[in-house]
Amino acid sequence: MTVKLKLSYKPPVFSSVEEERQHLKQKLAAAFRLFSKFGFDEGVAGHITARDPELKDHFWVNPFGMHFSQISASDLILCNHKGEVVEGNYPVNRAAFAIHSQVHAARPDIIAAAHAHSVYGKSWSSLGRLLDPITQDACAFYQDHSLFDDFTGVVHEIEEGRRIGQALGDKKACILRNHGLLTVGRSVDEAAWWFITMERSCQAQLLAEAVGKPVIIDNESASNTYNTVGTSSAGWFQFQPLWNRIVKEQPDLLD
Repeated sequence: MTVKLKLSYKPPVFSSVEEERQHLKQKLAAAFRLFSKFGFDEGVAGHITARDPELKDHFWVNPFGMHFSQISASDLILCNHKGEVVEGNYPVNRAAFAIHSQVHAARPDIIAAAHAHSVYGKSWSSLGRLLDPITQDACAFYQDHSLFDDFTGVVHEIEEGRRIGQALGDKKACILRNHGLLTVGRSVDEAAWWFITMERSCQAQLLAEAVGKPVIIDNESASNTYNTVGTSSAGWFQFQPLWNRIVKEQPDLLD
């Protein structure tokens, strides 16, 4: 099967809720396939959620125990903020519900949230520090990420999720100390891209600090760079080449 895709320069406009929902689910499945390709999977840990376009207190999420590399759009389950699966044939990860229900409730402006136990993200999180603006890419998070400076074990209770939502605040990302990264966005594309580039920014800073003291980009330059690479539209657009790549390689994800 040959799939040819054109590069889009702005988010699509939909003629119906059903059309928008299907597109959202396909983007979510693509994000999981990419997370697998990039090695962000860790057993059954990790989840990406997307708010339903019609049922605003419901979100689509990966089935508990299904490998990221095997997820197609039709496998996704719909969960409400009470933790009940209202559509789909699989259970929900309790941690996914506890964290994401509270993040979505705290941030009605966002559509998607991504969290995984990626190697460099969880390594950096153990330091209990924010990222520094040491590269152009890291400037996407300049004054736009936060730290949840606590760890009490696997998140099972919504109170812990509520505290994470509070720590996130109005930022695009939060470093969960001793745990990993959490990113959000106004689209699945944006949330997924912020996670991908934040993971790489953690890797870059860990590598740089292993051999010396990185030069910090000055405040004015970091702010100006953020206004180019850190906007919502920039986050959405950066994901499009990856979307085209994974759909061409694995078109079954659209099913």
